[in-house]
Amino acid sequence: MKKLLLFLFIATECFYSSGQTTSWSLQKCVDYALQNNINIKQQELNTKLSKSALTQSYFSTLPTVNGSASHSYNYGKTVDRFTNLFATNEVLSQNFYLSSDLTIFNGFQTYNTIRKSKTDYQASIFDLEKMKNDISLSIVSAYLQILYNDELYEAAKAQLEITKQQVELTGKLVDAGKLAKGNLLQIQAQAASEDLQVTNARNQLDLSYLNLQLMLDLQPSANYKIEKPPVDLPPEIAIKAEPDKIFSEALKIQPEIKSAELKVQSSQYDLYITKGMRSPGLSLRGAIGTGYSGASKTFKGYEFGDFDTIGYTLDINHIPIISSFPTYTSIYEKTPYKTQIDDNLNKSFGFYLSIPIFNGLQVKTNIDRAKINLLNAQYNLQLTKNTLNKNIQQAYADAIAALNKYFSTLKTVEALDESYKYIKQKFDVGMVTSTDYNDAKNKLDKANLDLLQSKYDYIFRTKILDFYQGKPLTMDK
Repeated sequence: MKKLLLFLFIATECFYSSGQTTSWSLQKCVDYALQNNINIKQQELNTKLSKSALTQSYFSTLPTVNGSASHSYNYGKTVDRFTNLFATNEVLSQNFYLSSDLTIFNGFQTYNTIRKSKTDYQASIFDLEKMKNDISLSIVSAYLQILYNDELYEAAKAQLEITKQQVELTGKLVDAGKLAKGNLLQIQAQAASEDLQVTNARNQLDLSYLNLQLMLDLQPSANYKIEKPPVDLPPEIAIKAEPDKIFSEALKIQPEIKSAELKVQSSQYDLYITKGMRSPGLSLRGAIGTGYSGASKTFKGYEFGDFDTIGYTLDINHIPIISSFPTYTSIYEKTPYKTQIDDNLNKSFGFYLSIPIFNGLQVKTNIDRAKINLLNAQYNLQLTKNTLNKNIQQAYADAIAALNKYFSTLKTVEALDESYKYIKQKFDVGMVTSTDYNDAKNKLDKANLDLLQSKYDYIFRTKILDFYQGKPLTMDK
């Protein structure tokens, strides 16, 4: 029984915890995207690759050290490399070799490679920052779209509620004989139309939530909600910064500009590297090696035998003539392994100069290609500046247009609101038809929609301008 109660308690807790609504601020959305976005993670890997290339360019200044070893058997007639004698039986050979190479001068190619790798690494950091900025702007846009759709949805519900009240009032007037039944039918049709608008507004709100969750790589959930900070515009609001000033400030801080400038430098270093291929190269090389041969033998002495007869006397007795020296046999034994390793040790040391004379115009082709890449990088830098200036000018013009539209629409809303109130009073007493009432209400509703749209359009454009000036992307006033 206790286990059953414990199970029910845990299941209940899990049910309610899974149904809890999570509230996300704009900063939380941006931070989550920057930490979990796949594109950002891939760019971070590219940055790590650039750092690895920089580390390798530093290590390339160190000498190279390589070793080799072999263990082989030879069958048949061969010349033993350690004894320079023919060997016909099985010969075991071992060789050991260690070499080192240090580049002293190669036309500053190594030095310029380090500078290029360092520049590429710094450019990759700014590319990462640029990607983060782009994603942050996308999150802000999606966040504001939710706020806009939410206000639109609330406004649609408020309009429907007013129309429902008017339907009830019109029904009473029709029952009292003060209005024709056609007025009630028109108001009911208006209510049905506004009910559809509420449904559409709700669908747009749900889609905007879904869009933001997908941008954050979150599992879509109805419990996901965002914080709704106040976004009212004060009456004295105005855009103070000029586009030229914003552009000059953006040139100093925007990562795409810094990245493009660094890529020009990288292309310049690449040109230096290719030009360095024309220079002579000087290197220092040293090597040490030794080996062992199974055919190597060491002389140990002689083994003496009998005295050989080398002839006979010419007389009739033919007395044998005996050699003064006895016969002998040379005695050899296999040279010990350690002795051979010590005796066969050889060392070399020297400077090597290489002078490029002709290589099929490969160096010239590489230099021409590097010059073209440098010119292209310079064009990309100018194109990036032009694009930045165009975006700032466009954002500024859009912000001014949205602000002007906001103030103009605000006046229109105030006027239409007074007109609507006047028409409503006359309609309530049966002095005007439902057509006049619906027309006044629809005009007011459209003006409120335009006011809402211009407000959020202005907010988004000013966020872009703030972003170009290096200001944080927040919903603070």
